[in-house]
Amino acid sequence: MIFPLMFMVFMTEKVHANPNIAVSAEHAVLMDAESGRVLFEKDAYESSLIASTTKIMTAIIAIESGKLDEKVKVSSRAIHTEGSSIYLTENEKILLKDLVYGLMLRSGNDSAVAIAEHVGGSVEGFTQMMNEKALWLGMNDSHFENPHGLDGETHYSSAYDLGLLMAYAMKNETFREVTGSEKFLSENRDYAWMNKNKLLTKYYEPTNGGKTGFTKRAGRTLVSSAEKDGLELIAVTLNAPDDWNDHINMYEWGFKNFETVKLQSEGVIEANGQTYYFPRDVYFPLTLNEKESLKASFYRYPLTGEDGNIAGITKYSIGTTPLLETPVWKERPIKPFLSELKGFMGRLMGVAPW
Repeated sequence: MIFPLMFMVFMTEKVHANPNIAVSAEHAVLMDAESGRVLFEKDAYESSLIASTTKIMTAIIAIESGKLDEKVKVSSRAIHTEGSSIYLTENEKILLKDLVYGLMLRSGNDSAVAIAEHVGGSVEGFTQMMNEKALWLGMNDSHFENPHGLDGETHYSSAYDLGLLMAYAMKNETFREVTGSEKFLSENRDYAWMNKNKLLTKYYEPTNGGKTGFTKRAGRTLVSSAEKDGLELIAVTLNAPDDWNDHINMYEWGFKNFETVKLQSEGVIEANGQTYYFPRDVYFPLTLNEKESLKASFYRYPLTGEDGNIAGITKYSIGTTPLLETPVWKERPIKPFLSELKGFMGRLMGVAPW
């Protein structure tokens, strides 16, 4: 399970707004990018072929490698990769950054292989990095066997997992810049690469990123992101004959029915004669009816020793339905926040003592 806000723990019961959305997709999800809350889903947790939406994982690993300014020497294996291409030539030397743009805007399979060989040492080594990243992100219904998304017996993901991946990637400013670009001119080319994502370039103005995909077996696949009035949503459709309209319909429903609500503010507060510290701001998408039914309750933990700084948790619910939990400190932690967080998560999951 991924904790989208680094410390928010979602309860097992799902809180839905009972949407009436017709989508052509076999699998679909609409997710809040900040919290990870699922607003709408249709068989979103079933594994499926995902085609070139795979390249979101390839791109974010390349970006996080810190090697974007390095020159990549293109191999024979890269240029002979089947499918969509940015027409690399053997032994061409090109910036890794340019390859990432070619990957995301033009869906170059040759670019994917060149990236994998440079960052991972080999396609096989890079694929291992992809699976390790998926495990770390909580993509429990995913497995990768290549960096481009051509069909494979052990290459699959789910709409929900791809939503998690896109939400994570969109928190990286370089990734946002790449996926949100309508065109890019490499220093190795005398013509610009145009983005294939028509949701971004033509059909839906709030769109700020995404990745298309298609194979005969996978059908049309699409992952996108859109932002409006401070609410950023992620939409995913797999095997969707009418994917552009699927995404627009989901977004329009989401933006109409939800707004981002600030549940708590980072800082010190006084309550019942005690001082408490909230580690950060917490925002969550809610409907008007949910806002009216929102409840917050504080639960104290009798902690001692080095964990004595953790006062307990705040539990949020909508009516009687649990929504999420966040930790509360007695005061601003002296030791690193992530160290405090690790202990808190371990106790919540039953792998460390209270």
